[in-house]
Amino acid sequence: MLESNSTVANRQTSRLNKGLVAVLAGLLLVWGTAAQDEGIKIGIVDIEQALNATEEGKAAREEMARKQREAESKLQPMVEHFEELQEEFKAKKFVLSEDALYQKQLDLVELRSEIDNKLKEVEGKFKVDKERLEGPLRKKLIGIIDNVGKEQGFTLILGRQTPWLLYSREAADITDIVIAKFNKKG
Repeated sequence: MLESNSTVANRQTSRLNKGLVAVLAGLLLVWGTAAQDEGIKIGIVDIEQALNATEEGKAAREEMARKQREAESKLQPMVEHFEELQEEFKAKKFVLSEDALYQKQLDLVELRSEIDNKLKEVEGKFKVDKERLEGPLRKKLIGIIDNVGKEQGFTLILGRQTPWLLYSREAADITDIVIAKFNKKG
């Protein structure tokens, strides 16, 4: 599918605006801290790593894996039946009448549509379940990051996934500190 020029331009403008906001925020931050005669202390947190490394995050990931296996086991019979019908269609397509051939094609299309609909339903439910499990953990994690920032005097803490973060020293990474505090609070 081709994108219109206006869609591409809007996306590029949006990226540019986000970049400008980040630069302005950085300048304001530097100016504000320089006025206070304090050094700038910046920390980096890999939120995904922190979520996956905490005890609660591991439990949520295991729960999601279990739900995925259940969903796959429900879809597998439908997929196998579709493949059987497809093989039967290929084997008999030269022997069947036009009407029978047409009916087999319709059966295949109908079953494929059912599989697609079931897959979309499962994916939607999977997203909801993931948010239900990870949402509270993310909120708790953000609170812990905020506390670490205040306790240790950070001027700014960025997420590793931040689009404009291109480089950071390993010493600036406080993910392990956040994980330890999260597990301690757990």
